[in-house]
Amino acid sequence: MSASATRKLPRSGIALTGMGLGCAQLGGLYQAMSDAEAQAVVTAAWEAGIRYFDTAPYYGYTLSERRLGAALRDRERDSFVISTKAGRLMLLDSGVQPGENGWAEPLPFRPYFDYSYEGIMRSHQDSLRRLCMDRVDILYVHDIGRATHGSLHPHYWKQLTQGGGFRALTQLRNEGSVGAIGLGVNEWRAVADAMNVCDIDCALLAGRYTLLEQAARKPLLDLCAARGVGIVIGGPFNSGILAGSRKFNYEDAPKEVVARVDAISAVCRDHGVPLQAAALQFPMAHPAVVSCVAGAHSPEQLRQNAAWFGQTLPEGLWQDLVRRGLLDSGAPTPNAA
Repeated sequence: MSASATRKLPRSGIALTGMGLGCAQLGGLYQAMSDAEAQAVVTAAWEAGIRYFDTAPYYGYTLSERRLGAALRDRERDSFVISTKAGRLMLLDSGVQPGENGWAEPLPFRPYFDYSYEGIMRSHQDSLRRLCMDRVDILYVHDIGRATHGSLHPHYWKQLTQGGGFRALTQLRNEGSVGAIGLGVNEWRAVADAMNVCDIDCALLAGRYTLLEQAARKPLLDLCAARGVGIVIGGPFNSGILAGSRKFNYEDAPKEVVARVDAISAVCRDHGVPLQAAALQFPMAHPAVVSCVAGAHSPEQLRQNAAWFGQTLPEGLWQDLVRRGLLDSGAPTPNAA
């Protein structure tokens, strides 16, 4: 599948390119990026045929949204799809320091969680102003779940349900202010819970259905395929461990994770396949998946990701990974799909 090929979200009909650009790096995730460099990455994505761009207020403390909006300003609005997120309000704070939460040069806004009706509505309006756009195509609830909030999860879940957060999302969709609604999270259980209380269209699931881990397949992705809820795969490299670094879930990878990745990498080498190519292509075989979103620090990295995404891989690769217990035997694979 090429980066520019499209699949539609089943419920909304919105067409996403198979590869999307994740815009956390435009916010300076782990390393600084200039305005010109951000523009160059978006331009390279456009030239590669990518037309789906995912951002969030949290990325660079509003920096990513501002840069993405500027980079797309001269493009015909109907020629691309943009998603952003809600759940954090970004409030002016001159005490913000470089490096906070991994953002190299964040703008002077501090995030405050708010999943209430008023919080979702305000976040959406703030995003439109930063993007300089009259609408976004997809609005995700950002980082709801126990992994993020711990003991406070019931409090924030109550904001979404009883406090009107899901009602705000549904209203925005019904009004046509957004085309589709869903969750943008790192834990599959939050998506499953949301499907029981809100008629979501899609979910951006980061790091939980990848070449490294497929635990979300049977409880979530198969259910999404049956119900027509589209899945966008985020974090296909599991924070970098599948792309050559030793980061996993934004932290140093545990020894057992490193060992598993080394074993997967060895099988890829046996078949003459870059590990990154296998990582980008594997999730796309599941029938619930419509797009795979990856970030890039430079135009060169973007072009390399697009090449890996479209590279032809041998079917024997997947068979060997299953045979060695490194891949879920029930998971659809690209060449067998």
